[in-house]
Amino acid sequence: MSTNATTIVAPSSREALRLVREQLGPDAIILSNRVVDGGVEIIAMLDQEDVPQPQATVPPPVESVAPLLPVAAAPAPTPVPAPVAAVQAVAPISTPAAPAAPIAGSNNSVISEIHSMRGMIEEQLAGLVWNDKQRRDPVRGHLLRTLLGAGFSARLAKAMLDHLPTGQNFATGMAWVKAELARNLPLLENEDALMDAGGVYALMGPTGVGKTTTTAKLAARCVLRFGPEKLALLTTDSYRIGAFEQLRIYGQILGVSVHAVKDAADLRLALDDLRDKHMVLIDTVGKSQRDRTVSEQVAMLCGAGRPVKRLLLLNAASHGDTLNEVVHAYKHGAGGNELAGCIFTKVDEATHPGALLDTVIRHRLPVHYVSTGQKVPENLLLADRTQLVDSVFQAASRSSLFVPGEADLAERPAPLNNDAEVAAAAAQAAAQAETTERLRAQCQQLIRALAHDAEELAANAAALANGQIGFDGTRDLWRDLADDNVSSKVLTQKLLSQARTEIASACSDVVLAMGGKVELNAEQSGDAYILHGSLLLSDRGGMPLAAPHQVLSTAATAITTAAMAAVPGQRQRDWLQQQDFGKPLVHLLECMPLPEAMQDWSTDGVQWLARARAATPVLDGGDSTTLAKLAYQLDFTPQQAVIYKGKAALQSLAETTVALRLGSKGDAGALPAPALRCVVVRIADRHSGKQLAQWYLLSNLGPQLAASQLAEWTRWRLAADPYFRLLKQAVQQLGGCGQPGDADMLKRLLIAAQASTTVWRLLHAQDSWAPAARSLLAQLAGRQIRPGASRPASAAVLFEGFGKLIVLLDALDAEGATSPRQLSGIAAVQG
Repeated sequence: MSTNATTIVAPSSREALRLVREQLGPDAIILSNRVVDGGVEIIAMLDQEDVPQPQATVPPPVESVAPLLPVAAAPAPTPVPAPVAAVQAVAPISTPAAPAAPIAGSNNSVISEIHSMRGMIEEQLAGLVWNDKQRRDPVRGHLLRTLLGAGFSARLAKAMLDHLPTGQNFATGMAWVKAELARNLPLLENEDALMDAGGVYALMGPTGVGKTTTTAKLAARCVLRFGPEKLALLTTDSYRIGAFEQLRIYGQILGVSVHAVKDAADLRLALDDLRDKHMVLIDTVGKSQRDRTVSEQVAMLCGAGRPVKRLLLLNAASHGDTLNEVVHAYKHGAGGNELAGCIFTKVDEATHPGALLDTVIRHRLPVHYVSTGQKVPENLLLADRTQLVDSVFQAASRSSLFVPGEADLAERPAPLNNDAEVAAAAAQAAAQAETTERLRAQCQQLIRALAHDAEELAANAAALANGQIGFDGTRDLWRDLADDNVSSKVLTQKLLSQARTEIASACSDVVLAMGGKVELNAEQSGDAYILHGSLLLSDRGGMPLAAPHQVLSTAATAITTAAMAAVPGQRQRDWLQQQDFGKPLVHLLECMPLPEAMQDWSTDGVQWLARARAATPVLDGGDSTTLAKLAYQLDFTPQQAVIYKGKAALQSLAETTVALRLGSKGDAGALPAPALRCVVVRIADRHSGKQLAQWYLLSNLGPQLAASQLAEWTRWRLAADPYFRLLKQAVQQLGGCGQPGDADMLKRLLIAAQASTTVWRLLHAQDSWAPAARSLLAQLAGRQIRPGASRPASAAVLFEGFGKLIVLLDALDAEGATSPRQLSGIAAVQG
């Protein structure tokens, strides 16, 4: 065997191993590894001439985490020396000369041992480097323990943290982790498309996962969409006692036909008879993932004569390995029929739901819905990326008996004695002083650089100020963020004054008011809050103008009774009604008001417009019916061109008068049923004519407003809903949700809300100056927009750039002043 050895020195172990592979190939034997002045030194060798190489054995495939960037051959951090024992174990085998004759028989086993030992040493080296990475970067170790504590696998957690940017604290690192998880989480992106397409869906999964209850919940959503006549339920569960009876009861409640099938032939006949149904839901018999008949069940569905889309139900309370087995058992079908997606069940029972996200990320299995309880249909929600990721870390058990701790991971930080702690504190102080000097130099350098582009900067600032998007008012509010003399009460008065100014110039007859909820979490304590925001819209184009009032409540004290559920929203409406905006308010409600509120509002003169459910019971000329049934009796106007979700569509309308009973039938004390306008809106695709949506609008507004105006206001409200996603991102950029007693928290919420209206208006501005202004803000946020790009910068990016622009303008006005506020702001711009 050749004794020629190669010495390679590189800045990191990753680079050194890459050079070894380039120079010696994948069969190189690592003899030693040590830290030197230039980085890391690796001595390796390979018999290239005398020793016949055995045929490599292909290892079994490993589940990929490709979307999170795969684990590289060797980690990137600073290397550590390999154990001496390991090096000595390799050297005696590697140095003897090779025999002249080809090696066969027992000698092949020696070569195999060499290759096995090489792999073992490389694996140990990788593990040692990873552990050293945790010791050198405690934030990374803390994040790893957080991910494992939430239920994520070590494989996915380490693969993701390998790419964590340097210089993170725990809060920013956790935000990066959540963003990566959200980016890689596959979801059903468009429920409307799923519902409109219809078809046959089979709900599958192990026993006890909640298939029948989930089938009923999904059926209820379908009935609310297109009525009971267009839906049918099937069950293949002839084993479990009462299975068909349970589904039949749900079907009776919903008014949907229910059928039982026994085998493949029976299923084909049933589906053939139900071809007129828009959607068919199949409740299948539960089978363990280790049951060999699972493949037979899948084959039966794949050969049903009609395309059957399979949805797999995953129990959030199951162990990660169990979930992995379940997906493997149900994933593949005959003829390439893969799973269409999955539904999370029993999420309210899970202690470590990270295993769910881990499983669907690795298998690229889209999440359609999330089931959080037994109630039908309330406890079935459309999957939302941000909410799913946030809920995983909220639900993590604080006393995890079955999750490895620091000792199990061999990651316990080395203890520091007093001298070491003193030295570390001194080093930290020196680093902070150096950072301060660097920021001061950056500030002066940046101001000098901007002086060359002052004309362009001034032009964009002037365009923003003259663009009627509330720029000057928001810039003034931004300064109040750092002014301790401005209280939240003073800030509220300023917001009211700005709202009146905006309304006077942007509204014609009325002011449109809507509300929304934003879920927030305190970074340190993890306490959950709900921000109930108010938003005022223009009656000319539906553009958000002002957000003068915010109500913050703790999620832990959320009221769940039906009579009290609308209290935060009620507080918002009451507050808005007490203000004088110079024009009447019309409240665009997300759902129907409570009967008691209706009566009170009628007395107080509150005007409102709300979307109601298709199954809402109403009185039509004294006869009881539902809005869905009533719609079939109405005459619709010819279709007119409208914009729906940013695309051209066709709209037709029908109108009538209905009444709601405010009490049980026959109740002598029942309140009189108020007469309400009912407008039914149908929206269809402009090209295919396929119906995209059907709304049932109820309102106490008078006939002076056309039905088309009510429909247009509803479209505006729908288009403004994403504003509240921007509001959440804005709050996080301004410092997030603090702890109880944080005096500046309400100020941050108020300023974030009003600034979001300005950014929202800039995002949708069509004037000639707007693209250049958006490009400037994107550049300040570190993004580049190519000329003619089809997708502009997101609202969150514009908000980040907006804040940095204000800091820069203030810095230029001060002609190079270096206050702490300016230093921190310009540091953010720099990096």
